[in-house]
Amino acid sequence: MKSLHLLYALMLIALGAPVQAQIKEINPPNWWAGMERAQLQLLVYGPGIGSLTAEVQGKGPLQKTEVENPNYLFLDWDTQGLAAGTYTLIFKEAGVQKFSVDYQLQARKPSSALRQGFDSSDVVYLIMPDRFANGDPNNDQTNQTFEQADRDKIDGRHGGDLKGIIDRVDYLKDLGVTAVWNTPVLADNDRRGSYHGYACSDAYQIDPRFGTNEDYALLAKTLHQNGMKLIKDYVTNHWGLEHWMIKDLPFKDWIHQFSGENGYGQTNYRLSTVFDPNAAPSDTYLSEKGWFVPSMPDLNQSHPLVLNYLIQNAIWWVEYADLDGFRVDTYPYGEKEGMTRWTEAIMKEYPNFNIVGETWYSQAAHVAYWQKDSPVGAIQGFNGQLPSVMDFPFHMAAHEAFTDQPSWNKGLVQFYDVLANDFLYPNVNQLFLFIENHDTTRFNQLFPDHSAYKMALSILMTTRGIPQIYYGSEIGMLGDKSKGDGDLRRDFPGGWLSDSRDAVRPDQRTESENKYFDTTRTLLQWRKNNEAIHRGKTVHYAPVDQVYVYFRLLEDQWVMVLANGSNSAKSIDLQKFKEVWTAPKEAYWVFDQKTNPVPKTLTVQARDVIILSNR
Repeated sequence: MKSLHLLYALMLIALGAPVQAQIKEINPPNWWAGMERAQLQLLVYGPGIGSLTAEVQGKGPLQKTEVENPNYLFLDWDTQGLAAGTYTLIFKEAGVQKFSVDYQLQARKPSSALRQGFDSSDVVYLIMPDRFANGDPNNDQTNQTFEQADRDKIDGRHGGDLKGIIDRVDYLKDLGVTAVWNTPVLADNDRRGSYHGYACSDAYQIDPRFGTNEDYALLAKTLHQNGMKLIKDYVTNHWGLEHWMIKDLPFKDWIHQFSGENGYGQTNYRLSTVFDPNAAPSDTYLSEKGWFVPSMPDLNQSHPLVLNYLIQNAIWWVEYADLDGFRVDTYPYGEKEGMTRWTEAIMKEYPNFNIVGETWYSQAAHVAYWQKDSPVGAIQGFNGQLPSVMDFPFHMAAHEAFTDQPSWNKGLVQFYDVLANDFLYPNVNQLFLFIENHDTTRFNQLFPDHSAYKMALSILMTTRGIPQIYYGSEIGMLGDKSKGDGDLRRDFPGGWLSDSRDAVRPDQRTESENKYFDTTRTLLQWRKNNEAIHRGKTVHYAPVDQVYVYFRLLEDQWVMVLANGSNSAKSIDLQKFKEVWTAPKEAYWVFDQKTNPVPKTLTVQARDVIILSNR
């Protein structure tokens, strides 16, 4: 997609438009016919354009909302019943036509409204695009952006891009991945640290160092052709200081303003204040309205024009790129009433879509508060409407369970205790599970032995919910949070032409990397078609001698998981579980990848896991 600035400038010059009325931006750049959200609000930006009015040729005037900044027009257009096609917007001053532009209502893809989002049948692969693979070195730096690629800078841009991911879709398919979540790929023109993408500078443009809007749509298409889904990392809470709207605000309260430089006021990061009945009002205020960091102005979701802009932008990307879901960054930092309306609007447009919010709490009740129809939220008369929440308590258990000195309350019992809180959630299959992500120390850094990884990954892939793995974990990559975020986001070996080897290729992986990869691939490929894992009931037994046993049961299908977190082999009498399961003569042994006999007493080696299934 060409720059809207360039596209409209050329159009207006051709029409002989006066300089003072040139349009620099129209957001959204197009819309679609037949949308549930037919009430479209156009944001038009250009020098002095606020003095104009507009109409759709042959359809009548557009309602104008007055704003403080004369460089903005907010125009309401009811597109209900309009056919797909090109419509002419006529701009007038004092009743005299100044110029006109064409605006497209496009035809929607068939069944767009009924698209199926990611769910518990999926395994999500989290990629930080700048660090995964550099498919196009020619876009490592551009004339439009400040920061250039330099792999010697741990917190700088390294050059990974969308083409690099597209080129490795076959690798992801072979691994067994069914959905990809990228950290943000929208324009982020911060002068340093822009690689992570969380400080957006244009909500309708892919960062040119990652590629183009067309490249992003091609990524979704390529994934779909290979049976995979695409999840967009969406940021509702903040933009970057370099965003063109932040540099020329439509009105002062588009963002939360404080007395500091640039209007900055620091959030206190105390997310519990949002529902804490004892919280001081000033603490709640700072939690919701304070800026995440000085370079990320905090958006005011309570303002109807801001909220509408965010809703339309999200829907635009779903339609344009054919998305399958959103992961929403810093979800509780936004104002919860506005975030609820944002989520409701998207789910109304796409009833089978999925949205997972980053709900970074250590307590299950705090996470559960945000999920749709939560009994916890209902205590305060709140229903957040959010289909999926990130299960941080599960993540924290994974980083604590593999202690060298297990005891009554330390070890695999921590997974057991996490699942004991499942009564708090209205839909446990919509919990988003992970043992690590781009903000946490890598699991393999904490436990640099394959046995711990095998056990943790086995639990992640067989318990309830939607599992997510982090790029490179499948080859044993390391990363230490104490050394800074850049260390958690190391380059995937072989993603750059100058790399000495490519870890995508089995013959170029080390023996250790192949061991990690084979374990991951075995689990993911088996999980794809196991309905008991996707939808089954969980029955688990309190760990005894650090052996944790649980079942996933669905009609006549079953999976049995036996994890031994101790430092010695354990023999288990399978008759113990006859209340829920009749021991068969034989079963499919997942890590053996074949059907074997099932003994009456099963021995699990130290720091090992066995998974049995009848499918």
